[in-house]
Amino acid sequence: MLFPTTIAGSLPKPGWLAETHKLWPKWRQDGEELARAKRDATLLWLKLQEDAEIDCLTEGEQSRQHFVHGFVEFVDGIDTANKVAMGIRNNRYEAIVPQVVGQLRLKGRAHATEARLARAHTKRQLRFTLPGPMTIMDTVKDAYYGDRIKTAMAFADLLNEEARALEKDGIDVIQFDEPAFNAYTDEAAGWGIEALHRAIDGLKCKTAVHICYGYGIKANIDWKAGLGNEWRQYEAFFPALAKSRIGQVSLEAMHSRVPARLMELLSGKEVIVGAIDVATNLIETPDEIEAVVAEALKYVPKDKLILGTNCGLAPLDTDVAIAKLEALGKGAAQARARHG
Repeated sequence: MLFPTTIAGSLPKPGWLAETHKLWPKWRQDGEELARAKRDATLLWLKLQEDAEIDCLTEGEQSRQHFVHGFVEFVDGIDTANKVAMGIRNNRYEAIVPQVVGQLRLKGRAHATEARLARAHTKRQLRFTLPGPMTIMDTVKDAYYGDRIKTAMAFADLLNEEARALEKDGIDVIQFDEPAFNAYTDEAAGWGIEALHRAIDGLKCKTAVHICYGYGIKANIDWKAGLGNEWRQYEAFFPALAKSRIGQVSLEAMHSRVPARLMELLSGKEVIVGAIDVATNLIETPDEIEAVVAEALKYVPKDKLILGTNCGLAPLDTDVAIAKLEALGKGAAQARARHG
């Protein structure tokens, strides 16, 4: 199939599961009730994605409060009780973060429950998202390793351990989310990709890296407002990614100031083009999505082009997210009819 559809990862949590419109929501239940609510939300979103004709599904990160800390909570060597304030994403904004206080080790499987649940309830392809090593490193305070690269590589080893297990659970695509790449572009082209290679070592399934300009929160919107008429951060590390062992690269396109020609720097890779804007409640039309496809086809072979979302949909209204998924499915169908 031409132009298969997928999403960056997260989807809104229903109000009966957690607070809405928040990136780090509080759960509504605890214990067994919370476990059941997470399961029900996961199954609901699998069905809604199928109804919207999304081809490669995710579990919507319904079991995680936050895309980074949902993994970090399964790691020993992290002090979550004594959090500290720290500038993240190259000091774009300040966050209250846990501290690395000892050697990092996985306590056990991080995401077996939700991965196996999703695999048992859909025959479609499944994408599973994990935070990238650089982004985790940039979202915790290191008080043990004393070196950013050593910290990132230690997390990469743990990510690899979980990724290998996810592959055995039947996951088709394992994606690493690296918004920090756009904040540390020179480092991304060097040890950032080395850390990704460490995280995917030994995997036979497809691998992906998602690099966007962030959720539609004020800090990110304000940052983008100061980036000028062209956002060229991708240019610094796309050539290195083209030479990497990562199979797919997910990038932002809809209502973006990223020059489309930068996709040409990803020669040989499958490119997941963000055709849904996560920073607005406006619903894209099939014509708008087809226009993104037409522009991308100037630089990406049609058999390498995948349609996705600019970033996760977590902070949006559920109804808005559903409508955007439906628009993505319809837009892809229209693009196939024209370009197939």
